[in-house]
Amino acid sequence: MSIEFFTTRKYYHHDGTKHTHHGHDHHHGTVVGSKRSGTREIKVVRSVLDANNIMADQNRKLFAEKNVFVLNVMSSPGSGKTETLVKSLALLMPEIKCAVVVGDICTTNDADRLAASGAPVVQINTDEFGGDCHLAAHVIEAAVGGIDLDTIDLLIVENIGNLVCPAEFDIGEDERVVMLSVTEGEDKPLKYPLMFRECNAALLNKIDLLPYLDCDRQEAVDNIHQVHPDIPVFEISAKTEEGFDAWIQWLKDKVASKLHA
Repeated sequence: MSIEFFTTRKYYHHDGTKHTHHGHDHHHGTVVGSKRSGTREIKVVRSVLDANNIMADQNRKLFAEKNVFVLNVMSSPGSGKTETLVKSLALLMPEIKCAVVVGDICTTNDADRLAASGAPVVQINTDEFGGDCHLAAHVIEAAVGGIDLDTIDLLIVENIGNLVCPAEFDIGEDERVVMLSVTEGEDKPLKYPLMFRECNAALLNKIDLLPYLDCDRQEAVDNIHQVHPDIPVFEISAKTEEGFDAWIQWLKDKVASKLHA
């Protein structure tokens, strides 16, 4: 099977300016104008998320028209996202036709591994426009231009490794999944609650390492449920594929529900 590989590197806002930010100023808004009231100047502020949400809605409409289920996978760096997706693609394809968008600040390492599955892969690197720590909706819009959506059932977006910013940016996905590895500690859901609150499912990965770690598996699950009581948690090992049956069935059911809607 031939493998198509696309590399997408430079993205700009629609007004031609580079998308660059550092820290968390982007969460609070951007000054877009001002007006005077008597002797006082009042700044008019609009959240930068407004424009992103408009584009996300456009993406969502396109994916609905094409009957493509879109999964946004998020986690901290090193949690095992890529290996989990490599194993997941092997279990999903060819029954379910898949494509992947991979976000990273630098390198194509993860995309190279995923492309070996035979699925179309689009690589997004953010180093050339500030090293953004998340994928935004306008970037996804450009990336899917390299994929024939008419031939795809499932589009997986492997977001940039970060437990903060990606949770705030809607990209037009159907479901969000957060991955936590047992090597990160049980407290991460409590330290980064927005990510776990905004996701539709959670993966607790690297459970094969539990005999060698001082990690309380149940406490990790309990902390996830403390933040998001109803979220399904799949305890898995990307190395051994332990626990994958329930995870893959959940994903297949989600794809089927959209295809047959």
